[in-house]
Amino acid sequence: MSERAPHTPFLKMHGLGNDFVIFDARRRTLDFDAGLVRRLASRRRGIGFDQMIVLRPSTRADAFMEIWNADGSEVAACGNATRCVGKLLIAEHGGDKATIETKAGLLSAVRADERISVNMGPARLDWQEIPLAHAADTLHIPYAMGMLDDPVAVNMGNPHVVFFVEDADAVPLGELGPQIETDPLFPERTNVSVASVKNGHIRLRVWERGAGITEACGTAACAATVAAFRRGLTDRHATVELDGGTLEVVWLPDGSVQMTGDAVLTYAGEVAL
Repeated sequence: MSERAPHTPFLKMHGLGNDFVIFDARRRTLDFDAGLVRRLASRRRGIGFDQMIVLRPSTRADAFMEIWNADGSEVAACGNATRCVGKLLIAEHGGDKATIETKAGLLSAVRADERISVNMGPARLDWQEIPLAHAADTLHIPYAMGMLDDPVAVNMGNPHVVFFVEDADAVPLGELGPQIETDPLFPERTNVSVASVKNGHIRLRVWERGAGITEACGTAACAATVAAFRRGLTDRHATVELDGGTLEVVWLPDGSVQMTGDAVLTYAGEVAL
């Protein structure tokens, strides 16, 4: 990092157990690389997180949100992190809403009682937008891995494949997730979800690209709701139950996806970088 301080402040937050370290670089110089991110992500030798967030100045929004996975890769979108950052910015400005710039576009966050509701932008459904390595019907991709087959692909600012199964908890996701994530069909790798649907309720487990199995993934919940509606399994609104808790997701008529859930500040700290 340039202009390193002996100790750099950070916030630790989580959305349904999907945890983040947040650095504020809007008024100070903070530069990161993949090696430093991996060191900070270590739960034994660093702080530990699923994703690291860096807030930077924006001329289009209240802040720009830079997102790093625990493996040191950068991504364009993260739903749970958007809720956490939205909560911080709303509290900072003393209002009820905030706008966040990301590599996936502008996202909005609003206060919803004790929770935060964010609009994650449009669901992208064309094979080139996922992206896939070759043309395919994203509603029924001719793909199988182990006990999983026939997934739906959705891009929510990052690529997702959703497999509908009888019992999501019975799937060996820790074994199959990394194989699917890195399959050549997905040139930018992919997030992998297994979903069971009953009465408009989606039970969802997620292997997150660059992070592994996580307690919750907001963009995966959005992707699963879009996929379930496209398959005729739910209407446009669904309750999504993840390992860490529940999200309410709506695929709006304008094509964007709105997600509502908790965002929790765990603690504030300082770290030597």
